[in-house]
Amino acid sequence: MSELKPCKVCNSSREATFGLAVPSLAQLRARGCETLGFRADAPVSVVLEEDGTIVEDEAYFLCLPANTKFMLLHDKDRWSPKTKVDGGTAWLKQESVELASDSVDSKVPGAEPWYELAVRLSHDLTGVILMSEEELQTLVDVPSSDLATALGFQVDKVRTLQEALQGALDRREEQRQAKELLQLYLKSVEQEGSQAPSRGADVTDSVERPADGTATFSARTLMVLKGKTSPETRLSNKELQMVVNVGVASVASALGWSSERSAALVATCEEELKSRLDLVQAAQSLSNRSQDPQGGGVQAKRRK
Repeated sequence: MSELKPCKVCNSSREATFGLAVPSLAQLRARGCETLGFRADAPVSVVLEEDGTIVEDEAYFLCLPANTKFMLLHDKDRWSPKTKVDGGTAWLKQESVELASDSVDSKVPGAEPWYELAVRLSHDLTGVILMSEEELQTLVDVPSSDLATALGFQVDKVRTLQEALQGALDRREEQRQAKELLQLYLKSVEQEGSQAPSRGADVTDSVERPADGTATFSARTLMVLKGKTSPETRLSNKELQMVVNVGVASVASALGWSSERSAALVATCEEELKSRLDLVQAAQSLSNRSQDPQGGGVQAKRRK
């Protein structure tokens, strides 16, 4: 009789682990199915629980150390990495995800560009701080069901996570807009002090306009316009002006949207741009009054 090898077996959900002593890979598969409650005639794959390596060669099985932990994948089960409950992710409880036969994807897990980002985030939620906007947007754009399937999380928890990521993106854009408005204000103050421009100057001149109405949107602009919530708040003044200038037809063609939906987007961008320009004009007005003694501003009061 061959020497018995102590092993550990579990199913794809890792809910329970059993110890077995078997002489061969075939016996591991047979006794593992019996222990885990699988049908004897059901197709079962044996993989290493740690990294999902498929174990099919008898010699390789015999070379593995004692008490190696194996995972038996039954029917449509898929291996997924073990979730670490730390870094503020305890609410992401891992569960077994059962796929219907018509939704099985033939892609290899981990081949998608967002997979590595998702794994990093599941290990430590604070990693959001170090992610770029492109990486955050990538995770936001992944269908919730695909992300839940890849990581073994509940779909509703994944949706909550994606909403939080979108919120982080929005906050970064708000900070960028505030910085742009401050820079524009400081620039206008500097110009008034050195060149004394006329008060009737059009504030919109500070926003670069495309040479024609058929300007090509950058990849980032297209990504933001197709965003899930309030894309106008994440565009710069230059990008907003471009959207308004090219018109509904060009926006519809670039995004592949209907005319009605594109018209609503253009109107929203125009309203957002007007709101920002109103703020700049208000800032310029305050600056003019503070520098004009005859206008009854602050300097005039100080002379009394």
